[in-house]
Amino acid sequence: METSFTVRPARLDDVPAMARVIVRSWQETYRGIMPDRVLDDPGLVDFRERFWTAALVDERYRANRVAVAVIDGAVVGVAMAGPPESPEAGWDVHLFVMYVLAAHHGSGAGAVLLDAVVDPAEAAALWVADPNPRAQAFYRKHGFAADGTVQVDDGVREIRMVRSAGRSAEPRTVPGD
Repeated sequence: METSFTVRPARLDDVPAMARVIVRSWQETYRGIMPDRVLDDPGLVDFRERFWTAALVDERYRANRVAVAVIDGAVVGVAMAGPPESPEAGWDVHLFVMYVLAAHHGSGAGAVLLDAVVDPAEAAALWVADPNPRAQAFYRKHGFAADGTVQVDDGVREIRMVRSAGRSAEPRTVPGD
């Protein structure tokens, strides 16, 4: 079944839904990778709401691009990209956040979200949990490759994936087009 969705810039009134999508996505994706005490923390949604409010209104995040995927009025995906943390990083943009609820994997929303926050003409980088084969395959499909750099963040092993400027993804159709 084809699902019709809209991807648009995030708005302040999206913040509660964005926080819930992130927390639910973490629970769906990282159970067994992140500690349960983190995933099941009753204050996690409030914490993520504070983060997203800051991300949308705080001057220090002004250069970031934040988008949401919406289906039938409900936010089902969130993405955020911005300048790399280090100016000598070797890429133009860093993908900091990219989540789509599991029920909407394969809908095309992730691909459109990615394009909404990372222009294919820009060199880009991201960190992805390892193991996370589905996400890693998604990023490879969109021109990213592991560069051999690994970090452990809050006990989660992550690999860095990079894409050179102008690298286009595989051709695709977008539901609803």
